[in-house]
Amino acid sequence: MSSLDIARSIAFSGLSATQVQISVASANISNADTKGYTEKTANQSSSVTSGVGTGVTISGITSAVDKLLLKSLVGADSDLGAADTNNSYLTELQQLYGNTSSGDSSTTGTSLANTIAAFESALSSLASTPSSASLQSNAVSALAAVTNQLQQTSSGIQKLRSNADQDIASSVTDINSDLQQISDLNKQIKQEAAAGQSTADLEDQRNGALQDLASQMNVSYFTTSSGDLQVYTGSGQALVDSTAHPLSYTALPSVTASTTYSAGSSSGFSGITVNGVDITSQISSGKVSALIALRDQTLPAAQSQLDELAQQLASSVNAVSNQGTSMPPPASLTSTATVSNSTSFAGTGTVRIAVADKSGNLVSYQDIDLSAYSTVGALAAKINTIPGVSASVDANGHLSISATGSGNGIAINQMTSSVGGEGFSQYFGLNDLITGTSASNIAVRNDILSGTAALPTATLDTSSTLTVGNSVLSSGSATVVNALSSALTGSTNFAMAGGLGATTGSFTDYAAAIVANVAGKATRASATYTSKQTAQSTYASSLSSQSGVNIDQESANLSALQNKYAAASQIITAINSMFSALMTAMTAA
Repeated sequence: MSSLDIARSIAFSGLSATQVQISVASANISNADTKGYTEKTANQSSSVTSGVGTGVTISGITSAVDKLLLKSLVGADSDLGAADTNNSYLTELQQLYGNTSSGDSSTTGTSLANTIAAFESALSSLASTPSSASLQSNAVSALAAVTNQLQQTSSGIQKLRSNADQDIASSVTDINSDLQQISDLNKQIKQEAAAGQSTADLEDQRNGALQDLASQMNVSYFTTSSGDLQVYTGSGQALVDSTAHPLSYTALPSVTASTTYSAGSSSGFSGITVNGVDITSQISSGKVSALIALRDQTLPAAQSQLDELAQQLASSVNAVSNQGTSMPPPASLTSTATVSNSTSFAGTGTVRIAVADKSGNLVSYQDIDLSAYSTVGALAAKINTIPGVSASVDANGHLSISATGSGNGIAINQMTSSVGGEGFSQYFGLNDLITGTSASNIAVRNDILSGTAALPTATLDTSSTLTVGNSVLSSGSATVVNALSSALTGSTNFAMAGGLGATTGSFTDYAAAIVANVAGKATRASATYTSKQTAQSTYASSLSSQSGVNIDQESANLSALQNKYAAASQIITAINSMFSALMTAMTAA
C-alpha cells in the first residue's frame, strides 16, 4: 500500500470517528433535560499496524457515573420516600382532629377540646334551670357532638390505616415492575455488550429503575463482572439475581381498630413475602416502610388515645347519670352490662327502687338489702316482689326492670349500694347516658338522643320513708347537672396511651393534649420531609454535576468536532488531488 493510501485511510478513520463523536455530542445536547440521562463520551483510540499508526477508532461509548455518589443518592431516595409518606399521612391525621380555637372563647374552633368545652357550656346553662326541656335538649346535642366527633375521628383513623394497606399493595406492584425492568435490562445489557454495542443508555434506564425501587423500599445492590445488577433486601433476601423475584401482598377489603399484623399469622394484615419468605420486618426505609409503621404503630397509637378519652368520658358521665333518673320516669330500664340469672352477685348496702307516675308521684317502692342475694336471678326475683314492677334477665342477657302500670315509670336511687365498687345502677348500667366501649362506637343512649326519654337529671327522694301519692322526684334540682359538670372539669386519671404518659386533668385538657400530640407529630414529619428532600436534592445535583450534560461544554465540543470534521475532509480532498496529479504524471510519462 502506498503512503497516499495509508494517509487517505487515516483521514477516513478520523472522519468516521468524528462523525460518531458529533452524533454523541448532539445526543447529549438533545437529552440534557431527560431525567436520568448521563453525559455520553465516544472514546477514541489509535489504530496501530506493525508499529505504525494507521488511524483512529471509536473503542466504545460510555458514561462516567460515580458509584459512591449513586449509592448515596439511592439511600437518600429511600429516606425521602419514607419522609414524604409520613408527612402526607400525618397531615391528613391532623386534619381529622379539627382546628383549635383562634379566639377568646374555648368553644370556637372544631377540635375535640373545643367540642367538649361546648358541652361544658351547655351544662352550665342547664344548671340554672335543670327542668328546662330546651336546655336539656341543648346539653344532649352538645354531648352527641362530642361522641359523634370521637366516632368520626376513629373512623377516619381506620380509613387512613386502610389507605395505608391499599398503598402498600400499590407499592408492591410498582416494586415488582422495577424488579422486572432491572432484570430485563440486565439481559439486554449483556446482549449489547457481547455484540460490541454501547450499553450506556441501558445502564441509565437501569439506574433510574433502581432509584425508583429505592424510593419504595430500602435495598442493597452490586454490579457483577458480567454487568448484572443484583438487588437484595437489607437482610440479604434476593430480589434480582439471575431473574426477578416478585413480592406478594394482599390488601384487606376492610380495616377496624382490632385489625393487626402478626408475622406468620393467617389473620389480620398480610405479610409482604418473596419466594414464600415474609420480609416485612426487613423493610426499614422507603415508602413501604413508612406505610407499615403508620398502619401498625402511629395510627393505632392515635386510636388508643381516642379510646382512652372515650372510655374515661363514658365512665365518668355514666357514674353521674346513674345517680339520677329521667323526669317523667321511663317505663323500663335495661342494663348495658351482660348478665344471666346464674351470674354471681356480691353487693352490699341498700338500693331504693320506686314506681312513680309521669308527674313524679310515688306509686310504690322498696329498699333492698343487696347483701341478701348471691345471684342476679335471685336479685331479679326480689325486685319482682315490688308492687307494679317486673324484673328479669332478657334474651340478650340484660337485666330489665319495668313498671307494669300504664303511664308509670321506674326510678332508682343507689343509696348506700355498692357492687364491685360501684353503685347498683352504675354497676348494671341502668341509667347510662353514654353507650359504647371505645371511640369507634361511643354514643348517647338512643332513647335520650331521640327525645323519647329525658336526660336523667332528677333524683329519687332519699327520705327514710316515702308516702304513696307524694312527689318523690325532684326535677328542679341541679345536683346531677352540677355533678356532670364537675366530672368534666375536675381531675380525671388518664392512663398511658399511644405515647402519651399517664396524666391527671380535665377532659378538655386531655383532649387538647391529644390534638397537640398529633400536631407535634405532623410538624416533625414536615420538618423531616424538608430535610430529606434537601439531602436528596443535594445528592441528585451532585450526581448531575458529575455525570449530567453541560450544554455549554457540549456546544463547544460540537463546534470543535465540526472543525475537526472539516479538517479531515480537507485532508481527504488534498490527498485525492495528489492522487490525481500522480495519475496524470504517470500517464504523461
